[in-house]
Amino acid sequence: MKVLLLVLALASITTATQAQDYPIRPITLIIPTAAGGGNDGVGRVVADRMSRSLGQQLVVENRSGASGTLATKALARSAPDGYTLGISNSGTMGMGPSLFPNAGYDPRKDFAPIGAIAASPMVLVVSKDVPVHSLAELIELAKKNPGKLTYGSSGAGSPSHLFAELFASMAGIKLTHVPFRGLGPAMNDLIGGHITIVFPAVSTAMGNIRAGSIRPLATTGETRHKDFPELPTIAEAGLAGYSAEQRYGMLAPAGTPPGIILKLNAALREALNAPEVKTQIDNEGAVAQPGAPEDYARDIDREEAKWSRVIRDTGALPK
Repeated sequence: MKVLLLVLALASITTATQAQDYPIRPITLIIPTAAGGGNDGVGRVVADRMSRSLGQQLVVENRSGASGTLATKALARSAPDGYTLGISNSGTMGMGPSLFPNAGYDPRKDFAPIGAIAASPMVLVVSKDVPVHSLAELIELAKKNPGKLTYGSSGAGSPSHLFAELFASMAGIKLTHVPFRGLGPAMNDLIGGHITIVFPAVSTAMGNIRAGSIRPLATTGETRHKDFPELPTIAEAGLAGYSAEQRYGMLAPAGTPPGIILKLNAALREALNAPEVKTQIDNEGAVAQPGAPEDYARDIDREEAKWSRVIRDTGALPK
């Protein structure tokens, strides 16, 4: 018994020392998408600020594929020493594990949440050639032409896919899914009139909306978006209860020492309260959401429960 107590005491001292000295070398931050877009934007701005406060560089590594699940699986299998972290989102935590049976990780068990970063609503936009100017008109057109209206996404299992599936299910309409390798190509086809609908981030769509090359009908959050206060939310426009946001956070592998997690959380919260970081996140069309690790753990739990239910109820599993 004395030997066991001694071992536990030494382990506790070692863990505390590790946290006190951490970090002593650069930290890898895995972003589960290609460069560009919301994940990359919020990830890089917090990485830059956290590098300054931690005294070591957070080196960004973009790894795309399988709607972010490949990068997230790699993070889950990394050493739990605080030197490999990852950006997470609603797709990797809430959607991917239900959509891809071989995702290779459990969002609740395989990670140590560091904290939430931001939440970003999307905007429902249509091609300017589509003869609708409101959500009600779009739903009416879809009901008259079941399956003929198409929506583009950045791939099966992505938020732009599931946000549209939730919309179609609640509206009682049938839409045809056209997956792309990213929202950029989907937006190009929308502008060209080759598809009907896309659910992009507000920052992604803003330039084309203001240029008049696409038409916005509603936003997906619980409240109106500050950049387009004249646009109703989908819930306001007729689908009461609809709410969908891309939620970003930061994770470490499960088993990372609690002292290191708390140190990283403090650096993340400091970053999210810095004016220049707030401005950049605001420019991405998102809202910073600093909080404790346990707050983000609860957010992951809610997102997974919500989107697994949507996937089951809508039959959105990839064919």
